[in-house]
Amino acid sequence: MNRRAAVAAALRRWTAAGWRAWRSSLQLRIGAITMLVAGVVVVVVSVVLFNQIKGQLLQVKRNAAIDQAQSGVAYAQSQVSGIVTGDAASVRTTLARTVRELQSRNGEAGNFDTVLVYRTGDVARSAGSELTLYRNLPPDLVAAVDAGTQVWQYATVPEGSGRVPTLLIGAPVPIDGPGGEQVDLYYAFPLDQEQQTLSLVRSTVAISGIALTLFVVGIGVLVTRLVVGPVRRAAQGAQRLAEGRLEERLAVSGSDDLARLASSFNAMADSLQRQITQLEALSMLQQRFTSDVSHELRTPLTTVQMAAEVLHESRGEFDPALARSAELLYAEVNRFEALLSDLLEISRYDAGAAELEAEPTDLGPLLRRVAGDLSGLADRHGCELQVRTPDRPVIADVDARRVQRVLRNLVGNAVEHGAGHPVELTLAANRTAAAVTVRDHGIGLNSEQAQHVFDRFWRADPARVRTVGGSGLGLSISLEDARLHGGWLQVWGQPGQGAQFRLTLPLTAGTELTGSPLPLRPVVVRRVRSPR
Repeated sequence: MNRRAAVAAALRRWTAAGWRAWRSSLQLRIGAITMLVAGVVVVVVSVVLFNQIKGQLLQVKRNAAIDQAQSGVAYAQSQVSGIVTGDAASVRTTLARTVRELQSRNGEAGNFDTVLVYRTGDVARSAGSELTLYRNLPPDLVAAVDAGTQVWQYATVPEGSGRVPTLLIGAPVPIDGPGGEQVDLYYAFPLDQEQQTLSLVRSTVAISGIALTLFVVGIGVLVTRLVVGPVRRAAQGAQRLAEGRLEERLAVSGSDDLARLASSFNAMADSLQRQITQLEALSMLQQRFTSDVSHELRTPLTTVQMAAEVLHESRGEFDPALARSAELLYAEVNRFEALLSDLLEISRYDAGAAELEAEPTDLGPLLRRVAGDLSGLADRHGCELQVRTPDRPVIADVDARRVQRVLRNLVGNAVEHGAGHPVELTLAANRTAAAVTVRDHGIGLNSEQAQHVFDRFWRADPARVRTVGGSGLGLSISLEDARLHGGWLQVWGQPGQGAQFRLTLPLTAGTELTGSPLPLRPVVVRRVRSPR
């Protein structure tokens, strides 16, 4: 059983390897298809050619044998016409002499054996060059000749220790005598020479067919290689171009279609290089502008923030209108400061300057701390934060500050859009990864909104006013934080069913994720009851 399982496993591996090679190699497919088509054509042509040769060879043999048999019938008639009826010795002598004379007559049909049979009623006397030949004649052939018909038939006749294919010809010999007497003449022409000739022809046709098939396949593979080679080089060049090697170009030789392909590829590469260079310059300019503006705004914003704090602390001395203005100024200045901080953070990601300070961290206390910090916000929105963590510690190599920022953004958004329903925070882990899901039961997201939820400054409803005071960059920064860890940040949502965000992080820094311990889609989707 083990050996059978090992053979089955090896067959599956070979089949899979062959299928991969078939799918990945155009040259292999064309070679195999060419071999199949050429093989079928060669087999059909070989069979037709062999059958024609066989038919012509046997027809020539049969015509020559029939002519010789007719000549033998005429000679036998002249010899046995005066045979003495009832004289057994005279009959045997006449038959034997006639057979010897017939055997001495050479013809174009080649070697043969002869049998001459004299019948009187139910008594048959025979004489032949081969003693057992008459006993081995097919009964239907003998019956046809007895009925007065000249017939021929292919049969296998015993000879020595084997059987030889033979052409048998039987014919009645007309005699002048009383009724009840009949003389039959049989010729047996062995076909061993023809069989050897046909075997030689079959071998020659098979060898020629195999050689022709291999020749055609070789031509097909060579032509395919001449075509596939430049295409393969173009594919490799395109792959290197996609990897960022913008200086990649193809060698152009000649002026045929492949040369025009290489020229078109090079023109495309030049255009891409120019456009990407321009985009990189614009991106660097934009990043530098964002960074410079953010830094330049830091100093005046600090001054304005200090003045706003003084006014906010002294709002009790103002009349109600001025006090309200001081509160609005203080809130908006703080929001502007948060927006400026997020702009600086996103500019660091754009510039590739963000660094991960990972250290072993227990994610359970971190999640509960985030829930505690946002409990006041949840109370103001009338919702409950439900935290579920495993009993065992979940230790992961993460930057605790960045993970806490991601969780704060996710929980804050869930509270804002949860419509007062409970928000569920779940932590789980397996051997390679840890995951946190934040589930709300609010207005939800459709598929189009889910595609843009991580875009910068994007809102599902532009008319909706932010109540948490976010900058519009929170989820974008959270996505960059997750990617910096080598993790995933994904979202699921349905209108009226709420939304669920899932943060998946590797337990060991630098490990590639292959799966998540928590499903992205909630196991049980709450059904919205229709009003009665």
